[in-house]
Amino acid sequence: MSDRPTLEAIRRAPKVLLHDHLDGGLRPATVVELAAEHGYAALPTTDPGELGAWFRAGANRRHLDLYLETFSHTTGVMQHRDAIERVAAECAEDLAADGVVYAEVRMAPELCLEAGLTLDEAIEAMLAGFRRGSDGRDIVIGLIVTAMRHAANSKEVAEAALRHRDAGVVGFDIAGSEAGHPPTRHLDAFRAVAEDNFHITIHAGEAFGLPSIWEAVQLCGAERLGHGVRIVDDITVGDSGSVHLGRLASFVRDRRVPLEMCPTSNVHTGICDTIAEHPIGLLKRLRFRVTVNTDNRLMSDVTLSGELAHLVDAFGYGWDDLEWLTLNAMKSAFWSFDQRLRLINQRIKPGFAALKASALGVSLAG
Repeated sequence: MSDRPTLEAIRRAPKVLLHDHLDGGLRPATVVELAAEHGYAALPTTDPGELGAWFRAGANRRHLDLYLETFSHTTGVMQHRDAIERVAAECAEDLAADGVVYAEVRMAPELCLEAGLTLDEAIEAMLAGFRRGSDGRDIVIGLIVTAMRHAANSKEVAEAALRHRDAGVVGFDIAGSEAGHPPTRHLDAFRAVAEDNFHITIHAGEAFGLPSIWEAVQLCGAERLGHGVRIVDDITVGDSGSVHLGRLASFVRDRRVPLEMCPTSNVHTGICDTIAEHPIGLLKRLRFRVTVNTDNRLMSDVTLSGELAHLVDAFGYGWDDLEWLTLNAMKSAFWSFDQRLRLINQRIKPGFAALKASALGVSLAG
């Protein structure tokens, strides 16, 4: 019997997700219903099936800035407390249904203020939704509060994140178009987070190159890199297969800086043409701290199980590889060490052991 993981089996695996945008994972039907409820009239269509197809087509334009344009409609229906809470609750439900046992979902509360909410009220609505959606389900979910890198209020957003760090906020991030918006423009925000002994992940090395990664790691205190795929620009592969790492790539690997990689999203933003060509294959082979993530489940039409299945197809990964990637993510989470260890030992390792045994026709009973 083959031990090659199937999509159905991967759905049963206890998975960990570190890079998922709340405004990138709405159900199309929910977008339509919230638009009607709150008078948002800018949707291109009110048919849920057609709207889902519109989001997917709009995102798959091979350029990050074009990819980001579709978010105006999801954030457009996330301007009221009840809407934000519903979206967050459904996010938790959908992730749990896909077998995700731990998730960190990120959102920029500054994108939810057009109808009069404050940063704190937007964050509180997200956290309330996560609590409601995870209640009775086998998932732990935390919020990463994101600031927009092209705006000028990142310190205010960071301070709001810190006010809710004991209520479910697990970290701080900046996101948005990288070109022309280096992370060092937000040093005050990162300094405030670091001084409070809190966690930092930064979108860096997605559509922009090594300088963005260098600034994030060396100047801004990033513990993880959102995407980080352009670290391959500092890696040379010779014709004979020999590999040379530059100093930044060596530093990132030596320090075990986690890479929050999102292969399907990267194909859609033009970083590579196919998943088989995605640098995750090389970076995993070189033993970088690679993790696998969804980025935007609506726009890229992905689940975490589906993303892992794509890697099985593209690189021939087996259960040991998927477990390694999952453990990388859990080790890199912004949750407390004892809780991470508990989930690794009580859920992740036993879950993968059972799946491996099932694939080989071996029973673990008795």
